[in-house]
Parts: sequence; C-alpha cells; structure tokens
Amino acid sequence: MPGARPRWFTRAVAPRRKASGSSRSASPRRWLPPPPRRPEDRRPPPPEWLLERGMGAGSPPALVHQGGCTMAKGVRIQPISEGQARRALYEHVEACPFCNPDTALHVIPE
Repeated sequence: MPGARPRWFTRAVAPRRKASGSSRSASPRRWLPPPPRRPEDRRPPPPEWLLERGMGAGSPPALVHQGGCTMAKGVRIQPISEGQARRALYEHVEACPFCNPDTALHVIPE
C-alpha cells in the first residue's frame, strides 16, 4: 500500500469535536517513539585460522584454512590461533589450496 506507515508512526492531530455540541473532546494523539532497538550483534569476531579434521572420531588434522575460506564448512572445523596454525603447517598438515594459509603466514614447507 503506497504511503503506508509503520504501526508505531502516528501523526499529531487536532481533537475531534462531536456534532452534538458536547464539550467533551478526545485527547490528541501523540507521536509514539520508535520501537526499542536491539543491542548490536554480540557475536564474537570470526576466527582468523581454522583447522579441519579428517573423517572419523579422533582423526588427525587434514587442512589448515584462513578464517574466511568458503571451503571450510561443516562440523569437522575448529578455530585455532595463529601460532597453532603455524605449528600445524610446520608439522606437515596440508594448507588449503583455495585460501593458501601458508602464504599468508609466510610458512615455507620443507
């Protein structure tokens, strides 16, 4: 509907008078405040580095990813620190071929 306003938005209008001559009038409508805002998103920032585990319970690490890698999805992903990511790459855990965390961390494989 064009020109539709949210429910909380009302105009101030002059009170209406009844035609019967009654001195009783309705109180004017007032501006209603906007609804309270939700607090800002309180989620923690996304991790900078991710470790992907292999299939099965207790399996060794399979890949190291950067935090924004689109290939890092699923339940086998866990956040790790930068030091842990470096250590995993030095311990011959493969780097993701899409996000190249070894290049970002300046790790040269042996």
